[in-house]
Amino acid sequence: MHRVIAIDPGKSKCGLVLAEITEKKVYKAIIIKSEFLENYVRNLITAEDVAQIIVGNGTSSREIREKLYFSKKEIITFEEKNTTYRAKARYFELFPITGLKFLIPREFFILNKNLDAISALIILEDYCKMKFTLNQNIDFKTWLK
Repeated sequence: MHRVIAIDPGKSKCGLVLAEITEKKVYKAIIIKSEFLENYVRNLITAEDVAQIIVGNGTSSREIREKLYFSKKEIITFEEKNTTYRAKARYFELFPITGLKFLIPREFFILNKNLDAISALIILEDYCKMKFTLNQNIDFKTWLK
């Protein structure tokens, strides 16, 4: 098994996914306040066999990487250009509109959604050059406060 953490860094919040590369599955997806990220990753690494951490190279990337050096895991910085924009389209691939909702404009469904975890997924997918599926019904908007 080859589990990785992918992070879309930000000043106030970060998107994070935990995925299994060999299975191409996402096991956890959250949005977390940046101040809690270090402790969350520490607990996640204790519970899971994480091999790598992939961090987007955008806002606060350097600070996030510095906070994660404790892990002694390989930390990879990867391009995250346009991931927030692309997350909107990826949202509908993961959660297709069904039934009569199809008549409502798509933008209505993501108007106020936080897409940071989906941005982290896109960073992971771009790095691995493959698409991932959800292990279970994961809510990518879940906040860990």
